[in-house]
Amino acid sequence: MSATNPVMHAVGIGVRRGLGEFGKSVRSTQDQGFYIFTALAAVGYLYLRRDSEVEGTGLLLPSVTLPSILGLLIAFGAVIGPAYALAMEKEDGTLLRHKAVPHGLKGYFAGQLTFQSLSLVPQMVVILVPSFLLFDDLMDHPSGWLTVTWVIVLGVLATMPFGMAIGALVPSSQKVGTWGMLPVMLLAGTSGIFYPLQRLWDWAEVVVQCFPVYWLGLGMRSAFLPDSAADAEIGGSWRTWETVAVLGGWAVVGALVTPVLLRRMARRQTGSQIEAARDASLQWVK
Repeated sequence: MSATNPVMHAVGIGVRRGLGEFGKSVRSTQDQGFYIFTALAAVGYLYLRRDSEVEGTGLLLPSVTLPSILGLLIAFGAVIGPAYALAMEKEDGTLLRHKAVPHGLKGYFAGQLTFQSLSLVPQMVVILVPSFLLFDDLMDHPSGWLTVTWVIVLGVLATMPFGMAIGALVPSSQKVGTWGMLPVMLLAGTSGIFYPLQRLWDWAEVVVQCFPVYWLGLGMRSAFLPDSAADAEIGGSWRTWETVAVLGGWAVVGALVTPVLLRRMARRQTGSQIEAARDASLQWVK
């Protein structure tokens, strides 16, 4: 019998670690509270605007904005979650231990990908269930769920490397909010999530389309809304192949760059640096 492929073995361990962390997460009171808070904020906003019509679509605001919000939550979770996790695990020595294991960093990446992807499921469920009960015209055709699936997969692969890069570069976990949340919120405010992208300046419209957040929102809208709603989008279409190309392109770039970034970061780590970071973290908590 041939020996197990060492890379696949490390990835398998990482996947199992991600599954274990997800199991702990869904049982955590803190994470449950976060899911409920997110659902209340999103559904509450949509309910207050339930009678507002979106110009150019003939649809009410909840129908158009809900899929955009889901796209934003995918990007936000896939950036901020890994950024915090990596920043904290630099400080407590977890990453250094992964470095000491053959292909350990590949396993680490696989574990984060598994955990962050699964964490989206309860977050989306607690938003979608009340939304389907309260609002109409949310899924034009059951085939839209297939679109939701591939948009989520490509979206996580495209955005998670941003989070890993932030976690690798920030000096401490306390800096993740500044380095991570602000850029994501800036992109959210300019990516057509809450209002049409066409309202921006021409140059800003072009720049925003270079990043995954806009395409996540567009892909989710194409899944939930009727074809007629595409008239309000740029070019009057859902631009499905462009969505696949941009998200897929970022996913490929992330798959190539992230392991290199992790290796370089781990190579610079020493026990004394970890101890200093841990002391600084304790001082911040005090």
